[in-house]
Amino acid sequence: MNTVQILLVEDNEGDILLTKEALTEGKITNEVNVVRDGWEAMQYLKREGEFKNSQTPDLILLDVNLPRLDGHEVLHKIKEDNQLKYIPVIMLTTSSSASDILKSYGNHANCYITKPVEIDDFMSTVAGIEDFWISIVQLPDHKG
Repeated sequence: MNTVQILLVEDNEGDILLTKEALTEGKITNEVNVVRDGWEAMQYLKREGEFKNSQTPDLILLDVNLPRLDGHEVLHKIKEDNQLKYIPVIMLTTSSSASDILKSYGNHANCYITKPVEIDDFMSTVAGIEDFWISIVQLPDHKG
């Protein structure tokens, strides 16, 4: 597989740094693009404004609690869009709320992961995401 394009939609700078570090340490060549709110995520995915040259991601890591458009709204918009709905979306969030989990799966999230509090556990979780979603799972080819 060529370089895997990952879109990280996250507003917490610490989580951005940890996620990028964990993905850098992985064995898969990837490019992580970061947007910090839901509105920017949709701009990126639709290639609008400053994101007109963005690449379609192979995988989206999406936080629930975001400014402007929350993760549920972004997920809903992605999954109702015929061009975007095939991109796997992983909800990666601090929320372990049963309603957030149910709403995410109701909007066709591909999986829901609550971020561990401990740094080592967080790094291990992100590495596990990479192992499963990039090394094991067959991702759709949206480029061809």
